[in-house]
Amino acid sequence: MRVFICGFGTVGQGFCEVLAARRQFLIDRYGEPVTVVGAMDSKTYAYNPNGFDPLELVSVKQGTGRVGTETYQDSVEVLSGAEFDILVEVSPTDVKTGGAGLRNIEYALGNGKDVITVNKGPLALKFRHLIDLAESNGCCLRFEGSVGGAMPIINLCRDNLAGERIESIRGIFNGTCNFILSKMDTGQPFEQVLKEAQQMGYAETDPTNDIEGYDSACKVVILANAVFGRDVTFNDVRITGITSITEDAISLAASHNMVIRLIGEVSESKLEVGPRLVPRGHPLGISGTLNTAQILSDLAGPVTVTGRGAGRIETASAILSDLISIMDERARRR
Repeated sequence: MRVFICGFGTVGQGFCEVLAARRQFLIDRYGEPVTVVGAMDSKTYAYNPNGFDPLELVSVKQGTGRVGTETYQDSVEVLSGAEFDILVEVSPTDVKTGGAGLRNIEYALGNGKDVITVNKGPLALKFRHLIDLAESNGCCLRFEGSVGGAMPIINLCRDNLAGERIESIRGIFNGTCNFILSKMDTGQPFEQVLKEAQQMGYAETDPTNDIEGYDSACKVVILANAVFGRDVTFNDVRITGITSITEDAISLAASHNMVIRLIGEVSESKLEVGPRLVPRGHPLGISGTLNTAQILSDLAGPVTVTGRGAGRIETASAILSDLISIMDERARRR
């Protein structure tokens, strides 16, 4: 099984480390290794039809800042010159246009290649188009890591809860916002906590996507389409971020034994992201950087899942899960 990785930042490198750690497991399960034949960062690429040592790719990237010696202008042109079976698309998210990630996924699916992505932009903007493209070309498109990182939710809803009628999903889908609001619970002002989050690496230098709720909005769109069968995009979400939450609002909530959390809500009729009052001790009142979701179904009732919503190895574990699903499907076809 030949893999090409588009995006060789934290997650792409983490996936290579996971592949190295699980090499023998994959050989034992499928009778063949998973080989990384190519990798691409924002400026360079490396391609070898015989495959790379994935840890060597990571070492080169960390030592030189580049994954390869060849530069490129058009990522699709690079992909068109490579032979691979699965595209792992983990390039930076662009919620306005879908960016290079959308073009990479379209190319791969259009040419009969399976795709695993954690890139939220293409899924939030062109979900139905990409699903149709995959189906028309007999491909798999998997994206477990795009919502909640290591927290299992998409495959849980579609596979383990397949016999349920899922009525709604509510959750905390952005660890940065949850970190900020948790710190504000202790009396710290927003700007101070945001600066701390940036210093700790939880928030980007430009934190707009997190604190304005855009990141969470992408995730509820993916859930709406993947779980509820809707056909919505990022522009259909009613979004309110956390920048207007004051110390007084936090204090008032506390006086009623409540906390404020940024909650994404999705059902057959609802598509919202915004601050909500949550009782202390409620599963959605969780503190810190964790993600959590409460799935309400007609038979099982509320099912709550919690996990790390980001991280090098954590998100790579979700990619591994999707890889196993695709390889299982290929084995069944044979």
